[in-house]
Amino acid sequence: MRTFDLTPLYRSAIGFDRLASLLEQRAEPSYPPYNIELVSEDKYRIVMAVAGFSRDEIEIVTERDSLHVTGRKQKDEVQRTYLHRGIAARDFEQRFQLANHVKVTSAAFDNGMLTIELVREVPEALKPRKIAIADAFGNTGNVQALEQRDAA
Repeated sequence: MRTFDLTPLYRSAIGFDRLASLLEQRAEPSYPPYNIELVSEDKYRIVMAVAGFSRDEIEIVTERDSLHVTGRKQKDEVQRTYLHRGIAARDFEQRFQLANHVKVTSAAFDNGMLTIELVREVPEALKPRKIAIADAFGNTGNVQALEQRDAA
């Protein structure tokens, strides 16, 4: 069983820690293999190795706070006899739990690699804002500016 150290994700990806916890709890290796990258402070990327699948056989769906990536391989009409079969071409369904305000912005498929771009967009109403502290007279201005005005 492979284990991943997601400590850097916890430290630098605020809002993605629930996803990291769910990934760590998975006991079985997952198919297809994937990476989760921190691109910048609020941008993430999931890269999945989906060799043997075409763009038409992959479906990406977001619903509330989850991302579902499904691959349904079309049946090959040609009967093949394999001496060794190392490329898995089985159907898959991969689910990712997204943190609050994380949205999928785009997806691309190139050379057997599926890339899903995500961004964390916190609404303005939920962002922290600085509150000015007023004095006893309700003034919140700069003391020097008030002194200069009174001196004039």
